[in-house]
Amino acid sequence: MTVQEKINLLREELNNHNYNYYVLDHALISDFDFDIKIKELEKLETKNPVFFDSNSPTQRVGGEITKNFETVTHLNRMYSLDNSYSKEDLLDWEKRVQKMLGTSEVKYSCELKFDGASINLTYENGQFIKAVTRGDGFQGDDVTNNVKTILSIPLSIKKDFVSNFEMRGEIILPLDGFNKMNEERFENGEEQYRNPRNTASGSLKLQDSAEVARRPLDCLLYQVVTTERKYKTHFESLENARKVGFKVPDTIALATSIDEVFDFVNYWDVKRHDLPYETDGVVIKVNHLQQQEELGYTAKAPRWAIAYKFKAEQVSTILNKITYQVGRTGAITPVANLEPVQLAGTTVKRASLHNADQIEKLDIRVGDTVFVEKGGEIIPKIIAVDFTKRPENLEPTKYATNCPECNSELVRTEGDAKHYCPNEFGCAPQITGRIQHFISRKAMDIEGLGGETVDLLRKEGLIENYADLYDLKVEQVIPLERMAEKSAQNMIDGIIKSKNIPFEKVLFALGIRFVGETVAKKLVKHFKSIEFLMTATFEELINVDEIGDRIAQSIIDFSSNLGNIQLINRLISHGLQLEVSAASLENQTNKLDGQVFVVSGVFHQISREELKKAIEDNGGKVSSSISKKTNFIIAGDNMGPSKLTKAQDLGVEIISEQDFINKIN
Repeated sequence: MTVQEKINLLREELNNHNYNYYVLDHALISDFDFDIKIKELEKLETKNPVFFDSNSPTQRVGGEITKNFETVTHLNRMYSLDNSYSKEDLLDWEKRVQKMLGTSEVKYSCELKFDGASINLTYENGQFIKAVTRGDGFQGDDVTNNVKTILSIPLSIKKDFVSNFEMRGEIILPLDGFNKMNEERFENGEEQYRNPRNTASGSLKLQDSAEVARRPLDCLLYQVVTTERKYKTHFESLENARKVGFKVPDTIALATSIDEVFDFVNYWDVKRHDLPYETDGVVIKVNHLQQQEELGYTAKAPRWAIAYKFKAEQVSTILNKITYQVGRTGAITPVANLEPVQLAGTTVKRASLHNADQIEKLDIRVGDTVFVEKGGEIIPKIIAVDFTKRPENLEPTKYATNCPECNSELVRTEGDAKHYCPNEFGCAPQITGRIQHFISRKAMDIEGLGGETVDLLRKEGLIENYADLYDLKVEQVIPLERMAEKSAQNMIDGIIKSKNIPFEKVLFALGIRFVGETVAKKLVKHFKSIEFLMTATFEELINVDEIGDRIAQSIIDFSSNLGNIQLINRLISHGLQLEVSAASLENQTNKLDGQVFVVSGVFHQISREELKKAIEDNGGKVSSSISKKTNFIIAGDNMGPSKLTKAQDLGVEIISEQDFINKIN
């Protein structure tokens, strides 16, 4: 046997032992024998560096130092999940799914929702390449060196799986490991960790991967993302992922009806407390991958999946004080300052009170004992008052009449739940908030510039609005606290680079009330330039698809404000993209103007998403379900029979992929 053959044999043997121990929980050799084999492999690799492999079992011990985690754009966006809190929510979701698919024959995959840190693992030709955190869903941090130390994650897999793919999962800290870590910290006189989720998430950003290797982290996997069509269902892809070495929990189950989904939910609502790790709900997914593709996504979440959250934990505590926060739009949010209390693994000191109506409805008063829960297990909120413990003579709450920051008198328009500070250009939190929104990842995505720096720039008098950013010079920025020449240059470079951000993101960045990402895209598609948008009448605005009275009036208000007009003119003079580029317009026509299309089935010449984009680029509209308004169905392979029947009943014309290509060409 050659040296290379011996090295490869040892690597394969050690990988199998890791799989048996950390995934199957069934050790075949002792820890001592395993260590002997690792040392033997280390010696062979040291003597024969030509056979080095970054995915060798010997490379899992860590030791690499990462000072700055590189930001990486996800090849496939990591969406959030829509949440549900009742069986009625799940029934409503099922109805939407069946309506869009045109069939009641839908099967579901039921999985536990793990409480950890989301991770995206990339594999090429069966080899582990990189690990990236979820981040904002569009981009995250490269934590490859740290994730390689987690022994339940295979660094290479067998060949009978898909070649190039991403594996989505959750990095968790099992309860036994978490408790053991805290016992050691207690014995050493160190502060104990608060909860497993935050500790797992924090572990991924440690600079020393050797320290990560010492933590008993685990990884539970729940989705295969690939363009290869080897498997027809989500359940099948996970079953095969388990066979080749991935730790896919055996709690996953297939449901053929919503009643079976309810059975799964009811069972785990009780049995979750027996699990070795934390879980806060159940994720239900449409099982067939073609149906998933047909259902697609909203701006934030897949339509083919939903999370059912278990009832949130509740505690009671004393309300000490009510304070008020000012948002970037001037919206006032009342905040409950509480006697600190433990809730869902964290210490809660503050909770949202939403608005004046909510305070009045619950009759919340300072000094009350209140019940607090984490809404969606994230944001604490007051849900009720314990009137049996109310002290005598507590005064009813009088809502603030003036802005807590600039003392302007608050306003509240009819039909609006919130009070607002009208001092748009003179109220500090509004100024800072608008600039922070402007530079955020989903907007202008300005590298080297964060929220704290924005606040510092404003306090130093260097900026008063987002247009001022484009007048900044390196020499102005260098003297600021915690700012060196390199970081100052990076910030200015990031600001200059943002001038290439497309119009739809710039429009979203402006922070016009009610104009989110999706609305911004629709407005850009219709008006093509900021000039046409800001001179549009109310009637012209509400004639745009999905633009209602409230959004239209908000745009009118923004466009008629002299300060905003001046800001937009300055942004134009600085060269920002405030109209659709010539390159984008080249591919756009009105050939399909007013025509509504439904895309269904599997396509071969161009992808489903490319088809939808081609429809919109040529003036058409894409609908998810067939109705009397539908003009054409573009039918691919395996189009659902119920959709075909409905199309025939309504007299909707069915065309092929090639027919559509001919139509737009």
